[in-house]
Amino acid sequence: MITLTVGALLNRWVLLFVTLALTIGAMYEFFHRIKKKGIPIYSYTGIVIGVIIPLVAFFQLEPARKWDLLFIAAALLVIFVMQLSRNDNTNAIVGISCTLFGVLYVSWFFSFLIKIYYLMPEIPNAGVKMLAFLLLVTKCGDMGALLVGSKYGKKLLVPKISPKKTVEGAMGSTAASVMAALIGCQLIPVQLDLSLWHIALMGAVFGGLGQLGDMSESMIKRDLGVKDSGKMLPALGGALDAIDSLLFSAPVFYFYIISLI
Repeated sequence: MITLTVGALLNRWVLLFVTLALTIGAMYEFFHRIKKKGIPIYSYTGIVIGVIIPLVAFFQLEPARKWDLLFIAAALLVIFVMQLSRNDNTNAIVGISCTLFGVLYVSWFFSFLIKIYYLMPEIPNAGVKMLAFLLLVTKCGDMGALLVGSKYGKKLLVPKISPKKTVEGAMGSTAASVMAALIGCQLIPVQLDLSLWHIALMGAVFGGLGQLGDMSESMIKRDLGVKDSGKMLPALGGALDAIDSLLFSAPVFYFYIISLI
């Protein structure tokens, strides 16, 4: 995964391939688990819509700049039309809602990685560096939680959602994210004129959002009655398990940087 991440940062086509592969894998896992609960979900339609969203962002088409929400609204209308063609409308609201939720939660949120890649185009490699900064902060937070929590974790954080996540692990995650932000401070363009204190705070905030993303996916898996979202990535679980911490941090990071420009 580290090799693929570095390759994605160095080459935009690798970035597109990795983003699409993880998006398709994560959406398939999500829809597959939902189907097992007996909900009539539009999995293939959702995956197709989910593929279009990062493609639009990657090729910087007009919908990615002004009309992405209109596109999602159009997708909802398509799903409604498909539902009207069904003979059985049992659980129609749940099926439509879960389909749209999967598209927004996985594809739309994850596509912000590509949008970050294209930030501040007037500065060479600015977007690439900021994407690297976000990945460094978020994933170091994941590793900090695992290392500290597995060795020193005693007090459970939210036992009703995750029986293994601990307060000590959350503290280790935050500390790791802050350290990663300070180590990677050179990745933030000097044009933004951010102090080290500001960057450290960004590490804590976006690392915290990564933890929230991880916890939210744990809540979903708890509801679905599974430990991992899938088995696509050995030792990591599923594709959704690999990207869950980025699903909340990426959109907020994008809009935060936009507010600073």
